[in-house]
Amino acid sequence: MTGISYFDSPVGWLKLEASDDGLESLTLNATPSMDEQVAAKNMPVHPILKLVHIQLSEYFSGTRFQFELPLSPAGTYFQQKCWNALCQIPYAKTCCYQDVAIAVDSPKAVRAVGMANNRNPIAIIIPCHRVIGKNGSLVGYGGGLSIKQWLLDFEKQHK
Repeated sequence: MTGISYFDSPVGWLKLEASDDGLESLTLNATPSMDEQVAAKNMPVHPILKLVHIQLSEYFSGTRFQFELPLSPAGTYFQQKCWNALCQIPYAKTCCYQDVAIAVDSPKAVRAVGMANNRNPIAIIIPCHRVIGKNGSLVGYGGGLSIKQWLLDFEKQHK
């Protein structure tokens, strides 16, 4: 069974897609139809999407610091390694792309790590927003740098 739902978050609508294996995607800046917005007011039927809604609500209320969800993102072996490394970055902490490259035993693959980040299909839950430039600057984020900054500031306020 697969399912799609929307979540109305402080950073805008999030589109969630799941299979029985786990959450497959969380897309920022989603624009649901009016019917989908109405449906979003109800808890989804799919059991994994129910869990995602609960944990996102807790995250955005400042009471959840780590997600405990089955994830099933589609990606290459290297991308999967990078996304797993991102999940090890603690709440309200940041690291640079080189730190992630070192964590996946590919210290010279900084650009490849950046591309894996760019292709992360499960924003927020696989916390690519916690990866910043080596000089401390905010660089690249699929949802836009203002959302990246908001997420980092929010986490710092609730740690």
